[in-house]
Amino acid sequence: MSGIGYEGPYRVRETLVEAHRIAWRRIAEPGAWLDGARRVAVAAEVRAAEDCALCRERKEALSPFAVKGEHEATDLLSAAEVELVHRLTTDPGRLRRAWTEGILAAGVSEEVYVEIVSIVCVTMVIDTFRRSLDLAPFDLPAPVPGAPSGYRAPGARRHDAWISLVQPEDVVESDGDLYGPTASPVVKALSLVPQAKRDYWDLAEVHYLPGSEMTNFATGVRAIDRMQIELVAGRVSALHQCVY
Repeated sequence: MSGIGYEGPYRVRETLVEAHRIAWRRIAEPGAWLDGARRVAVAAEVRAAEDCALCRERKEALSPFAVKGEHEATDLLSAAEVELVHRLTTDPGRLRRAWTEGILAAGVSEEVYVEIVSIVCVTMVIDTFRRSLDLAPFDLPAPVPGAPSGYRAPGARRHDAWISLVQPEDVVESDGDLYGPTASPVVKALSLVPQAKRDYWDLAEVHYLPGSEMTNFATGVRAIDRMQIELVAGRVSALHQCVY
């Protein structure tokens, strides 16, 4: 990952650079349910979705479900997995429970679903950051050989979400560093696959705020103050149709 760095007129703090290096390395490594080659294939599909004619037609339609079609086939991902990546990338604000249930019915397990969501989010965060600095995206990493761990959090259950998740009281030692006695719904969303949760939130906290600073409204851990942080975060969330 020696090629992960930032050139140009803008100074990027070292904690961000290091977080990007770690995240990019993790994409290439075997995960809990996908091997390195399939994980890199997910990242490649995130980028392919930006130029996907079907995605563009669906995005412009009154309802994406009114537009039928198939994405281009891939050797490493199933059609349902490609659909999952493309919809998450291009039109996440209009996903529905029935669509998620259809993805699962097509053979994508809950665990693979969660791991793909994590990879999509990590890839989009880093690619968008690069784009904001008028820099080309990083080259995709070479897959690291090895088998997935196959770990699913044993305390994960279906609650009021579309996918199984772990409530704080159901966290066990084998889950590793998941979260403490309280956690917001957005943090719990990927907890079915603890490593997928960590892969995303280790990156997200460096971009936004550490969990320990969330209730500190006088925080000075960033170059801008907390009010400015929340103004930017709120505006970005609105533009992305983030209902959370």
